[in-house]
Amino acid sequence: MKRLMLSALYLIPLLFTLLSCQKESIQADYQIIPLPQQIQLSADKTPFTLNSQTQILYPAEDKRLQDYAQLLAQYIKTKTHKEIAINTSTDTTNAIILQILPKGINPEGYQLDVNSRHVIINGNSEAGVFYGIQTLRKSLPIAQGGENIILPVVHISDFPYFPYRGAHLDVSRHFFNVNEVKTYIDMMALHNMNTMHWHLTDDQGWRIEIKKYPRLTQIGSKRKETLTGHLNDRPEKYDGKPYKGFYTQEQIKDIVNYAAKNHITIIPEIDLPGHMQAALASYPELGCTGGPYEVWTKWGISENVLCAGSSKTFQFLDDVFDEITQLFPSQYIHIGGDECPKTQWEHCPKCQAFIKKQDIKSDSKYTKEQYLQSFIMKHVTEYLKKKGRKTIGWDEILEGDADSQVTVMSWRGEAAGVNAAQQGHDVIMTPNTVMYFDFYQALDTEKEPLAIGGYIPVEKVYNYDPLPDQLTKTQKKHILGVQSNLWTEYIPDFSHVQYMVLPRWAALAEVQWSNPEQKDYNEFLNRLGGMLKQYQLEKYNYAKHVLNVDATYISNFKTGCTEVALSTLGNAPIHYTLDGSMPTSQSPVYQQAIQINKTSTLQAIAIRPEGNSEIYKQPLYFNKATNKPITLRYPADDKYNGQGCGTLVDGISGNATFGSGKWLGFSNGKDMIATIDLKEKTPITTISLHTCIATGDGVFDAREISVEVSTDGKNYRKIASETCPIPTEHQKVVKQHTLTFPSQPARYVRISAISEKQMPAWSGFPAIPAFIFVDELSVN
Repeated sequence: MKRLMLSALYLIPLLFTLLSCQKESIQADYQIIPLPQQIQLSADKTPFTLNSQTQILYPAEDKRLQDYAQLLAQYIKTKTHKEIAINTSTDTTNAIILQILPKGINPEGYQLDVNSRHVIINGNSEAGVFYGIQTLRKSLPIAQGGENIILPVVHISDFPYFPYRGAHLDVSRHFFNVNEVKTYIDMMALHNMNTMHWHLTDDQGWRIEIKKYPRLTQIGSKRKETLTGHLNDRPEKYDGKPYKGFYTQEQIKDIVNYAAKNHITIIPEIDLPGHMQAALASYPELGCTGGPYEVWTKWGISENVLCAGSSKTFQFLDDVFDEITQLFPSQYIHIGGDECPKTQWEHCPKCQAFIKKQDIKSDSKYTKEQYLQSFIMKHVTEYLKKKGRKTIGWDEILEGDADSQVTVMSWRGEAAGVNAAQQGHDVIMTPNTVMYFDFYQALDTEKEPLAIGGYIPVEKVYNYDPLPDQLTKTQKKHILGVQSNLWTEYIPDFSHVQYMVLPRWAALAEVQWSNPEQKDYNEFLNRLGGMLKQYQLEKYNYAKHVLNVDATYISNFKTGCTEVALSTLGNAPIHYTLDGSMPTSQSPVYQQAIQINKTSTLQAIAIRPEGNSEIYKQPLYFNKATNKPITLRYPADDKYNGQGCGTLVDGISGNATFGSGKWLGFSNGKDMIATIDLKEKTPITTISLHTCIATGDGVFDAREISVEVSTDGKNYRKIASETCPIPTEHQKVVKQHTLTFPSQPARYVRISAISEKQMPAWSGFPAIPAFIFVDELSVN
């Protein structure tokens, strides 16, 4: 659909209006987030003036639209300090009119029309009116109170691209009170989201009152202390402070009703059959061993799971979901299904007897214990079907015999979502490589609060397309939408919650709402400034990385240079230096890609009237391999491919964030085997490389590193190697490996880093190959 850009908006001939007004006038801007599907400006027509005499009109006796009129009046007061009356008058002069008159098949669609006499928000339903109000709210300028607000004449026709637009909140690891959850809902409404996935239970806390099982909150909502630092840190440290919190059923109802008024459906998650240690601490008879158990004080995956061979387990689940369905009117209930170790089931007499009784058998694809989990999940699904509900499960739900009607939430990348859609399942995309907002959002992690790891900046979120190319047009219809996930192991307070989702939610909003063919990241950045002002107005704590300088590095094998492209929000002037001096407004202005051909330290700053950015700093170290042609025997994993194989020789070393784009990651048993062409015969004595180790994420060091050389590119001989020790506990570190040898003439250097082929039992992962992450190969 054609969408008119507003670059000419500032040329609207309003001079006669401004001169006729005694008060200062400021203008609305329809360049909002998410950008409406269609905007048609009439630049030559007299605009609408919002002033203290403007009224908001709604149909008489329509209580819901009356509520929306009051909501809009509050929004206007917050942004302009104007007290606007609401009314049911038929005089539409100088009025904002709310009405429902369906003009499209999408129930969340709306039309916003502005002329000199009035503003009309017409929704295809109540939801459409609500989203039209959000658009008007975000379009209004922030005023001091005395100004007239000018709304240019416009016709906006808008509707969402995806019906499911979700945000997840984990309250089990850290608890957030009722008012904080309501603020989370307010934030979602600002971003046109319509579904909150509420993760209410886990090993570290049971957060919802179940009247039939009072010990779930009496015991399960409390833990004696909490792990401090990262899960991989050794030795483990704990704060020694009791932690507690849960929602009463009355509080749950209050929050559900509050969300509904914002056209947000809350989908509760009771995660099963794993992630249940808080429940087992409350009712030990539900476990395979009988306990004793305690509410878990650390993060990760506990082996303590529900006993699948006990009738008490099935009765417990039925009873819990009886109360859950009474509290949540949502069509969907999330039943988890992720990260459930089968170790205890393999040794539990009850589970094994139940497997035999049900004639459950292993096959070439899955073990009998995986099919046992499917039995539990299908039991809960069938129970919920009788209550008119549908189920959602994490993508592990496909491992075994999944119910044909279950909706799959694809979190371990996209592959499971693709597989599910091809099988005819509905899918919600939430891949951890793009949509896990507990990951770092900046590369300089030393300046960031502690996070679980990874790296997901705003740009990566914005550029995500939830419709994989592998799917046919029919199969793509099974992709209901996309959701961000916020796991809170390392997010102890609500201010931190806001920091992790904002402004990444702004990028997500356009993934969820906008037509992907119309998306443009640079144009989005130009609009993002207005959204940041909205965050400031609402006193939301947001990350300011987008205001800083961003850099992209490309290794140019032909020129031998590392090419650097710099960017920042709103195209503010960027000043930079390469000699280690601090950049100032007197430093050179960035205009085109910088060519760096020697060891340097790039520093840059964006200069803005409202304040300068933080100083960006990146050292580059050149050696004989830097920006030389390089080939890989095995390709890097698609998700961890950096800027291609040149990432290994661009002069830049990665930090402890393996997902930063500065590392190449190899999976499924593939080794890093790189051949560098030094372009001429050169004497060498040393090679070095870095590996990123994060065993808690399945990322291990190399098992062996070797160096081979050749003068013709055909015949190679090994000149050095080393074997790396196998760790015995979790590590999170960047390690440099250096191999030194007598001087050797070489044009071609082959460096091999052999991956860990079987992760050890202590890691908590299956005995499968680990990831290996490698960066900067140096030859001297």
